[in-house]
Amino acid sequence: MRNRLLFVLAVLGVIAGLVSAYLHGMEQKPQPPVFNPAPNPYPQGIYANGIVESYQSHGENINLYPEVPGTVVKILVAEGQRVTHGTPLIQLGDSVQRATVEQLKAQADAALGLLQELKAQPRKETLDVARAQVTLAAANLKTAQDQVDKQRRSYEIDPKSVSKDTLDSAENAFKVAKANLEVAQRQYALTRAGAWIYDIRNQEKQYAAAAKAYTAANNLLEKYTLRAPVDGVALSINGAVGSYVSPQGAYDTYTQGMAPIITMGTVGEYLGVRCYIDEILLHRLPDAEHIKAQMFVRGTDIRIPLEYVRTQPYVSPKIQLSNQRTERVDVRVLPVIFRFTPPKGVHLFPGQLVDVYVGEPQK
Repeated sequence: MRNRLLFVLAVLGVIAGLVSAYLHGMEQKPQPPVFNPAPNPYPQGIYANGIVESYQSHGENINLYPEVPGTVVKILVAEGQRVTHGTPLIQLGDSVQRATVEQLKAQADAALGLLQELKAQPRKETLDVARAQVTLAAANLKTAQDQVDKQRRSYEIDPKSVSKDTLDSAENAFKVAKANLEVAQRQYALTRAGAWIYDIRNQEKQYAAAAKAYTAANNLLEKYTLRAPVDGVALSINGAVGSYVSPQGAYDTYTQGMAPIITMGTVGEYLGVRCYIDEILLHRLPDAEHIKAQMFVRGTDIRIPLEYVRTQPYVSPKIQLSNQRTERVDVRVLPVIFRFTPPKGVHLFPGQLVDVYVGEPQK
C-alpha cells in the first residue's frame, strides 16, 4: 500500500513538472507600449530634446525678479491670466520706504517754501518798517540840526551864553543823527533790493537736491510693485503672500534653489521650441537656410513641422530635470530655436518637453 502511494505521488510529480515546463515554455505576448516612440521622419536626422517656450524674438520666457527685497503682501494676478504692459503683478511691503518718501517730500516742500520766500522779497510790511525808520532818522537829524544851529547863533552873539561843552554836545548829537539817517537809508535800500542772489542760488541748489532725493525715493517706492514689462500671460508664480523675496528671486522648496518670482510668456500666433543638440552631432547640423525639423509631442502620435528661427551660438553644459545650473552632466549642447503654430485641439504649454528631429543634408 505504501509503495503504491509513493508511485502515485511520483507520477503526479512528473505530470506537474511537464505541465509547468510547458507553461513556462509558452511565448508570452508582449504588452503594447504606452505610446509609440518618436520615429525619425528623415532618411538622416539628428535627434534632440526640446522644450516649449513662449515665442520671443530673442531670449526665452520672461523671468521677473524684484529689484528690491521685501515681503509679499499682495498677489494681484493668477497663473494663466493675460496682462497688459504696466499691469501690477505683485505688491511688496513698502511701509518703511513710503515713510521715507513722505519725509523727503516734506523736506523738499520746506526748501521750496524758503526759496519762494527769498524770491518774494522785499516783503511790503518789512519795506514799510524800513521806510518809517528812514523817516524817523530824518526827523531826528532835523531836530539835531535845529538844536546845533541855535547853540551856534547864541555862541556867536555871546560866547558866554553857551558853554563850549554844550556846543560840542549839540554838534556831536547832530553827527550821530546824520549817521543814523545814513544807516537807515542803507538799510532801506538793502531791504528794497530783496534777497541776495547768492542766497537764492544756494537755496535753489538745496531745493534741487531735496527734490531729486524725493524723486529717487519715490522711484524706489515704485519698485515695490512688480509690473508686467510687456503684454503677455503669467505662466507661473513662485511667491506666496507672506514669503520673503529678493533680487535673487523666491526660494523654491522643490528644487531648493532660487527661482523667478514670476515667469511670463508672450501671447501671439506662435510658440517657440528650444532644442539642445549634442556637441558630438554639431558637425552634422545643416546650414541655417537648409534646416528642417519636426517636433513630436510625447505620449501622442502628433508631429508638428517647425520653422527655424535662430541658433544661439554658444555651446553650454546640458541641464536636466530641475533646470538648475548646479545639475550638469558630462555633455555640452547647442541651443537651436524653432517656432510653430499650435494646431487646433492640441494642448501645448511652455515648459513641456518634446522630441525634435532635425533633417541632415542629403549626401
